[in-house]
Amino acid sequence: MRDQFGRSIEYLRISVTDRCNFRCVYCMPEQGLAWLPKQQILSYEEIADVVRQLAPLGLRRLRITGGEPTVRPELPELIRMLRVIPGIEDIALSTNGVKLPQMAATLREAGLDRVNMSADSLRTERIAAIARRNLAFDPIVAARAASDVGLDPIKLNVVMIRGENDDEVEDFAALTREHAWHVRFIELMPVGDLADTEFARVVPSDEVLARIEARFGALEPSDGPAKGNGPARYRRIPGARGTIGVITPLTHTYCDSCNRVRLTADGRLRTCLYGDHEVNLRDALRAGEPLRPLFERALAEKPREHELLKLRVGGLKALSEVGG
Repeated sequence: MRDQFGRSIEYLRISVTDRCNFRCVYCMPEQGLAWLPKQQILSYEEIADVVRQLAPLGLRRLRITGGEPTVRPELPELIRMLRVIPGIEDIALSTNGVKLPQMAATLREAGLDRVNMSADSLRTERIAAIARRNLAFDPIVAARAASDVGLDPIKLNVVMIRGENDDEVEDFAALTREHAWHVRFIELMPVGDLADTEFARVVPSDEVLARIEARFGALEPSDGPAKGNGPARYRRIPGARGTIGVITPLTHTYCDSCNRVRLTADGRLRTCLYGDHEVNLRDALRAGEPLRPLFERALAEKPREHELLKLRVGGLKALSEVGG
């Protein structure tokens, strides 16, 4: 499976719901969005059918996203369906972590391989402010719960926002000395209501790395975790058990190595996070039509690069629509 620029596409991000139990300041409007009607959402059987049809074409890696995927009932059942599809080598989950202490063991038993967890602060009151929810949540407890049942490697995703959490860079980096975790600092990606105003709050990855080196000394090159599909570039504090990664959609774009497409909760195949191009798979699926022609057409039209720097976000109102 190659697109028109020769990039190998083997990674599908699957949004199982547009709903979320957070309202993170960089991801969704505080008042939320109009939820998709249930009949428009792909069933687990339909999602598995999409994967079953694409796996023979070279699809190997899956990531379950949302919204927040753990709010959709019976999520382990979907994992079980996907786990038995021939050719699928890796199934990961992106989550805010709130339900991990209760769900980690069941998800692992169902066949989930690993977890990426949002962790935008280590301070309870600040987590509540960023999530715009009155909750007492400890991301370290959630990460340990996942690691204890073998959902490794654990990746902690930190969206850096100037004036909100950028004073915690060194605290997050220090976690990698004690834990075999992979802390990834992500540049803020302004979308929807944020697009016109939030570029001033972006914390460039070069600044993040410079601050870490000022505290801990020169960082060593690292290949990062053994399993991974994304664009992070990794470094390591000398002697640390884990690594530090940066994801740089604004300052150092990585479109030339893009290996992914996205399936929205209502069955649209989106070939670029910040592009306008998408193909409706749901209607063909429900009509019993083969998906291969649609998928091949989608790859032939996948754009060379995103246009976020031009404030073009492909109609996205919020990152929660496609799980990032």
